Parts: sequence; C-alpha cells; structure tokens
Amino acid sequence: MRKIIWLIFVAVLGTAGWLAWAVLTPTEPSGQVFVLLHPGYSTHRIAAELKSAGIIRSEEAFVLWHYYHHDRSLKAGEYLFDKPANIIDIQNRLRRGDVYFHTVVVPEGYTMFDIARSVEAAGLGHADDFLKVAQSDTALIADIAPGARSLEGYLFPDTYEFSRMMTMHDMAAAMVKQFRQVAHQISLISSTGNSTQARLRVVGDPVAPQAGASPEAPNDVERTVIMASIVEKETAVAEERPMVASVYYNRLNKGIALDADPSIIYAELLAGTYQGALHHADMQFHSPYNTYRNAGLPPGPIGNPGRSSLEAAMHPAQSDYYYFVADAQGHHRFARTMEEHNKNVAAYRKAMRGH
Repeated sequence: MRKIIWLIFVAVLGTAGWLAWAVLTPTEPSGQVFVLLHPGYSTHRIAAELKSAGIIRSEEAFVLWHYYHHDRSLKAGEYLFDKPANIIDIQNRLRRGDVYFHTVVVPEGYTMFDIARSVEAAGLGHADDFLKVAQSDTALIADIAPGARSLEGYLFPDTYEFSRMMTMHDMAAAMVKQFRQVAHQISLISSTGNSTQARLRVVGDPVAPQAGASPEAPNDVERTVIMASIVEKETAVAEERPMVASVYYNRLNKGIALDADPSIIYAELLAGTYQGALHHADMQFHSPYNTYRNAGLPPGPIGNPGRSSLEAAMHPAQSDYYYFVADAQGHHRFARTMEEHNKNVAAYRKAMRGH
C-alpha cells in the first residue's frame, strides 16, 4: 500500500513539475510571429494554433491552465508574438484581447484606387476586394448621397487601425463614419445625417437640381464633395483652397468648362488606361468625368477630400478670378482674363526652364 501511495505521490509530483515547467517557462518566438484566432475557436484549437506557431511548448498545459482559470474567455483576433512569454502571459493577453492592428494611412486626395493599394500593402487583403466594396457599397451613404456611384469622396483621409478580423466592408464603413463625423462638425450634414441648407455662397449653379430633375442629379452634399475633391487635387496649400474653389464656382456660374486636369486623370483611372502622365490628346478622352469636354461638375468626386477642401467648397472666397496656374514654387497665380492667364502661364514656363 505504501508503495502504491509513494508511486502516486511521485506521479503527482512529476505531473506538477511538468505542468509548472510547461506553464511558467517562457518560449521565445523565432522573430515576429502572427497568429490568427478566428471566432468560435475552442480552447483546444487555440492551443493547437499556438503550438504549431511555436508560441507554447504544450497544448495540454495550455488547456489545463485555462480550465483552472476560466473566469474570462480567450478573445479572437490576430496576435503578434515577438518576445519571450510563458503560458500565463499569453493567456492574459488573449483574455484582454490585445490584438494586433494594421495601420492604413489615407492622405488627403487619395482615390479609392490608392486606398485599395494601401489596404493591401498593410496586409489586410487584396486591393481588388476593397475596390469592389468601394465601387458598390453605396448603401453606406445612401441617406446623404443618394446619387453616388461609389464611395469615392466619402472615404475620409485619416490614419486607421484595422485588424484582419475586419471585412473590407468594415474598413470602408469606418472611413465613411469618419467622413460623417467631420461633415457634421463643419455643418455639411446635420446630426441626423441629412444635408444642411443654404451653405454655398454661390447662385445659378448650372448643375443644381431643378424642379422635375432626374433623381440621379447630385444633391447639395454631393455637389460640395465633388467640388471639394477637385479643389483637393488642384492644390496642397490649404490657404489657397477657398480661392481655387471660387475660380471653379465662377466658371460654373458662367457656364465655362472647368478644365480640371485631375478630372481627366480620374476618368482614365476608371477606364484603367491611365499611364502616369497626361498628354494633349488626353483632353479629348471620352468620359463624363472629363471636365474639358463636359460643362459643369463631373458626375462624382475624383478623390477623397480632407476637411479644409470641404470647407473651401462650402465657403469659397469671393473673387472675380476665372483662371489659375502653378507658379513653380508650390502655389498658384490667379487671373481674371485669358490675357492675364496667358502671361502667368508664360511666367510659369520660364520659371520651369530655369529649374
């Protein structure tokens, strides 16, 4: 009997020693190791994934420790392991849900094509998958932009932290949510999400919907976002944006084509033909987005504007300018007449030859 008791004691002691070793001894990962734990994984499946990745020594020890400390569940998500840690440390992380987030930076003026590439570069999935959502999931903005053809213009520029547990829809929705927050702050939309009234200090806008107009005609919010996207693409200088907006509104009111080069680039991006530079022949590119061939605003935004461009589109400067051109120093020169404009163009070309 004593022998049996002794054997049991030795077995228990050995098991306890093994468990203490397996639980308490840190395991050092080989570099940065990412482990994706999907919702619905059992403790056994989580242990198997961690063991396979070389994060823990024993699946059994992991499961036993969790069963003895099951006050909180282990949370799904993507985890990064790059430092030595034991089972206790790892389970504490999984209980807290210290998941790894991928950073996606969306600069002002990025198109949905640019954003899709950024999402892919961050390791969150294929660019084409994000692009499909951006081109089709207009239900996200149906209340504020019922005529929108895509989410272009409403994927607000910002720095985002996304996890691989999120879908492309979730990521796009987060960007639209940020647009709504900023649009509400600057009174582009009301707290209920509807457009506010009488914001633009512009009269006679030829693209404004008239009585009996097509339901696809842009509403107030859509026209503002379209204009803001053009302004955003034309200048990176925030203080110039209200003046640039005034030029385009003045041209709209006179029925003069906007002649915005970025609109042609966007038209070719949509067609998949853009080669990275514009040539004179591109001015005749057949597209409703080509503001050289078509009067008025394009049918949708040509990029995603930031706050200052939205504000410039809402509150343009009061001016009698109809033209502007770069001055070779990062700013623009504005002109009232074609004669003044041609002089500014000549000065620009001379400055560029000097460079």
